[in-house]
Amino acid sequence: MTSCTSPPLISTGNLKQGCLSGQVAVVTGAGRGIGFEAARALVWLGARVAIAEINPLTGKSAADSINSEFGPPGKACFIRTDVGNARDVRRLAKKLAGTWGGRVDIVLNNATLALVGPIHDTPIRDWDLSYRVNMRGPVLLAQAFLPGMLARHSGTFVCVSSSPGPFMGPYETMKSAQAELANIAAGETENSGVHIFAIGPGIVRTPALADAMPKLAKLYGKTVDEFFAMSAAHELSPEAAGAGFAAAIALAPRFHGQVLGSKQALHIAGIDLPESEKGQSTVTSPPPALEVMEQAAGLCHEVRATLEEQSQGWQERSMFERQWVVRDFRKEAGMPAEQWLEALARLQDLLSGGDWQGAINLRVPLQQLAHYYQHLAKLAEGYEKDPETRRKNMEIVLNWEKSVLLLEALFNGTANPWNNLPDHS
Repeated sequence: MTSCTSPPLISTGNLKQGCLSGQVAVVTGAGRGIGFEAARALVWLGARVAIAEINPLTGKSAADSINSEFGPPGKACFIRTDVGNARDVRRLAKKLAGTWGGRVDIVLNNATLALVGPIHDTPIRDWDLSYRVNMRGPVLLAQAFLPGMLARHSGTFVCVSSSPGPFMGPYETMKSAQAELANIAAGETENSGVHIFAIGPGIVRTPALADAMPKLAKLYGKTVDEFFAMSAAHELSPEAAGAGFAAAIALAPRFHGQVLGSKQALHIAGIDLPESEKGQSTVTSPPPALEVMEQAAGLCHEVRATLEEQSQGWQERSMFERQWVVRDFRKEAGMPAEQWLEALARLQDLLSGGDWQGAINLRVPLQQLAHYYQHLAKLAEGYEKDPETRRKNMEIVLNWEKSVLLLEALFNGTANPWNNLPDHS
């Protein structure tokens, strides 16, 4: 690991340097790649970082690099840790109890093990290894550090998620479980002052991915270059992904109970990506015809009114039901209803004012809201036994989804957006 000479990407946004001053972070698997970049960004934000890494060479090198960049020494330390080993995690906690004020404010479960192959052809030992690193590790770290956070009514605990894909069964299964672990823990810590969420990096060319990619690309029937080209819209550099992790931690209260991506956190923190990493967001959209603008404004009003009515209805439910519904929405839609209503109100104002490019640049994640309604439709289909009532409920929910998808289609410049709606028949 060599010392970095350019200012970290995290410094280009609206987060204040030193805003995490006095806090202590544990970043697992931070010897290289995303974990190292997240640790580096957290130090810029003012935190002191314990690099909990199993490889002593990369772990020590990462700590030395950060201390060299941000000196004086002592901003980062290396503690060799196998996250799946209970004794190692206890030793990590014991060492930190005697340094830096004896508290841990932030835990980032970045350590991972990505194993490639079809489910039926992946040895059970690989499933066990994946469980050990990707699932057992975060549980051990939660048991080691969450009690202290809860006692202080302050702290951030972050899991790292992934989008399920073929031929990475052990990895993707445990990552899905890790995201659900964060969701459950967030429900258990509501209003405690401890903030828990999951974040996904997107496609990142880390050393671990480079090792797995030849086999994975072959299973997809593609070359390595073809695979990355297929995923270009979602690809980030390790620094961008790590900066997204750190930005989300700095803004942790707004992400409690959510599953988000690095790009979302970067956008909220005002961090501009290099042009090569912006993907489709770099496109400048010419103003559409007036009737399209008016249609978009009308759809936005409709979507907002629907969500407002829904969120008001949640308040009339029992406390248990309300908490479940609110957490479910936050998880599936990507942010709380209050934030969605604020974003939709801003979007409607821009559309009504004729600022089409401003509306595009706002980048409201409409696909995520549509995803929530798809999720709601599945729930409605599964829970309602009466066929006619089920049909009516499904029709209502899918119309909500349709309005969201139509609005997104207009932003994408689709000539006839009705032709691009999903067929639920």
